[in-house]
Amino acid sequence: MSLVERFGVSMSPELLKAFDARIRQKGYANRSEAIRDIVRNYLVEAQWQEEKQTVVGTVTLVYDHHTRELDSVLTEMQHEYHDAIQCATHVHLDHHNCLEVIVVRGTSKQVREIGDRLISARGVKHGKIVCTTTGEGIP
Repeated sequence: MSLVERFGVSMSPELLKAFDARIRQKGYANRSEAIRDIVRNYLVEAQWQEEKQTVVGTVTLVYDHHTRELDSVLTEMQHEYHDAIQCATHVHLDHHNCLEVIVVRGTSKQVREIGDRLISARGVKHGKIVCTTTGEGIP
């Protein structure tokens, strides 16, 4: 069994009340679990600040597949970065719109560059990079 260290945190009653309401809404059993997740998220964000740190991210795109040559452009970009792109999932949302989720692994700089290129392709209606970790260095 691993050791656990306890420490105190001071905050205003209003902030604590808002925090408690939020963690109840999210389903946390207690403050400690919520604080552990907040600290881990802080450490993952730090990994993304290091340009050479290996990370994992998802690039989510929503686009109109009728946009001239967009399918080809997105496919070509994914082939260009085949070493970093782990997989892609394509979903038909309706007659015109598609959702694509692309899992990318590489340095934080590379993952951001790939995401930015995909998102900025002409015809992409919305795009977002979600940053996460490989799990290394996160206790």
